[in-house]
Amino acid sequence: MKKINILFLITDLAKGGAERFLVDLCNDLINNPEFEICIGSLFPANLFPELDQRIRVEQLNYQSFSFKGKNECPKYKKLLADFQPDIIHSNRFLGEFLSSYYVDPSIKYVCHGHDNMVQLKRLDAQTFASKEKTLNYFERQWLYFKKYKKVPTHFIANSTHTFDYYTNILPRRQRGNVKLIQYGFDYNKYKIEKPKSISSHGKIRMINVGSYQKKKNQRFFIDVAEELISRGIDFEINLIGDGGLRKSVEEEISSKKLEGFIKVRGIQHNVEKWYAESDIYVHAATYEPFGLVFLEAMSAGLPTITLDGKGNRDIIENDKNGYLLDESNAVQFADKIIEYAQDKEKYTAMSKFAQEYAKQFDVSIKNEELINFYKSIL
Repeated sequence: MKKINILFLITDLAKGGAERFLVDLCNDLINNPEFEICIGSLFPANLFPELDQRIRVEQLNYQSFSFKGKNECPKYKKLLADFQPDIIHSNRFLGEFLSSYYVDPSIKYVCHGHDNMVQLKRLDAQTFASKEKTLNYFERQWLYFKKYKKVPTHFIANSTHTFDYYTNILPRRQRGNVKLIQYGFDYNKYKIEKPKSISSHGKIRMINVGSYQKKKNQRFFIDVAEELISRGIDFEINLIGDGGLRKSVEEEISSKKLEGFIKVRGIQHNVEKWYAESDIYVHAATYEPFGLVFLEAMSAGLPTITLDGKGNRDIIENDKNGYLLDESNAVQFADKIIEYAQDKEKYTAMSKFAQEYAKQFDVSIKNEELINFYKSIL
């Protein structure tokens, strides 16, 4: 039987939820004899040493798009001829944009909505309010005429919020092609052998994982830290990740003399060890398309306390595996931290439930759902 060739397009393999999802997916698919897979990376970054060495990764040397001249990507064109994909599965907007080059009706196209791609928004009163929004509009028009009018594109949404977004903003002919398939992850990588317990009188060890960008809102933990200090709570918050706003967060932590409470740890390749040594996972993102880190933390038995990022509503069950706060309120956030840390019986029950809850998102289960989807569109 002929294998199904799947080409995954992605901006790069820098650290992020979409990238982690793709690595876990490919590490699983490489062992499935029904598939031949290849990753086309528009740019060369690869921060995932755990990516199986058998997986073919092609650097495509993508060049900036121009509305004035002819747009080409020779390495992508050569890869199409060489690999002959049955399915092109794009990840991130640039991956989707590149897929509009050299469109072939014999190929099935899949776009993964890892977040709400603002570039696909329809024309409205704000469209021409800035250069960025104007560019988004013209990029959408390009995709519509170069791809969406020519071939069907199937969209995968990773949360109910993202599903609603795509069914609202896509061209009418594409809206019936949106399917909700939530992320899978490597449950066994992060799980601990038994539910965690917590000392009601020890230091509360908390962890946050995420890139430093505005929507991730790490500076909120400064307000939370000050609130916990005012109540005499012994605690530590470890911030894992890197990004453009890291320096400003570090500077504010330093200026408020909070270095003993908030530790900026940078990128850690053994994040599962950090989960295992923590008590509570905390998250302050104002927008979170899904929240793979919640599942990783839950598999390590950590209750999660988070602000409402919309996409994470699908996976947080209040006072069962964590708590989702409707507003950015440091006092209420601190209240929940203290409540979970001081109620040992509740903490242990939540830790157990969190592990069981996360297990249903194991990559082997979710990939089976994705494989069935692939077969259904061929």
